[in-house]
Amino acid sequence: QVQLVESGGGLVQAGDSLRLSCAASGRAFGLYPIGWFRQAPGKEREFVAGYSSRGRTDSSNSVKDRFTISRDNTKNTIYLQMHSLKPEDTAVYYCAAGRFFGSNWRSSGDMDYWGKGTLVTVSS
Repeated sequence: QVQLVESGGGLVQAGDSLRLSCAASGRAFGLYPIGWFRQAPGKEREFVAGYSSRGRTDSSNSVKDRFTISRDNTKNTIYLQMHSLKPEDTAVYYCAAGRFFGSNWRSSGDMDYWGKGTLVTVSS
């Protein structure tokens, strides 16, 4: 089992920056895929950025030039640094982890553990 707790969401204005954190516990950190997904009102949950089990990173095209994922293995925590936020970034942001080494870390359907989410609201 992996427990995930997100923090850092809030209400910001367009163009602002925000950093989300996800603290993980329960399994050896770094041995499973982990990342960020988001779900906007009325839309499906989508991949934002993540780490594969081998440490490879990727992010969606819609955030690639603005969001950066990072991790601190000493704190069992991953981060999502978000810059130049847009109203369309408004969503609940979830931290998720896969159970298996080979889980498809870009697919919400392959992630087994989820945090409760943190709301990011970007006003225009």
